[in-house]
Amino acid sequence: MKRSGELERSAAIRAAEFMAAAARTAPKGRGIDNIEVILIDDESEKKKLISTMEAIAAKENRPSLARDAGNISLSPAIIIIGVRSNPAGLNCGFCGYSTCDNLKKTTGICSFNSIDLGIATGSAIEIASSFHMDNRIMYSVGRAALDLKLFTPDVKEALGIPLSVTGKNPYFDRK
Repeated sequence: MKRSGELERSAAIRAAEFMAAAARTAPKGRGIDNIEVILIDDESEKKKLISTMEAIAAKENRPSLARDAGNISLSPAIIIIGVRSNPAGLNCGFCGYSTCDNLKKTTGICSFNSIDLGIATGSAIEIASSFHMDNRIMYSVGRAALDLKLFTPDVKEALGIPLSVTGKNPYFDRK
């Protein structure tokens, strides 16, 4: 026999797996797949993420990261979607540089990579909503994942989506 807590944790992990599929198959600029997805469903990995968020909060005086760290402590599953830095080759100037070659000489990020991250994240959130998962997009989780070097070195942007199954979404009405 399984009880609510075990069923809800399992449902959050299964939903996260479908979210990863949605992020992967989301439309991408120029059809180039630069997306990487991580699932944190292990307590020790989650504690590392929380500790990193709390450290960034203290070091940079960003109380919202400490608040978010408290929120994800309630999450049985956290999806983190990252995007590799890979200029699109269009010389569009959206990134602030006149050419992609000029962008490559800096630590700047191609606008198309940021757009792809947004589309992948939106696709994943749609799945979370379909499964009735409490969720919220958090830049703070992505920042901590980058600091922890959870992605390949060329991933320069990431967003996290913690999941919860509770009577009231813990990621809203926060202090």
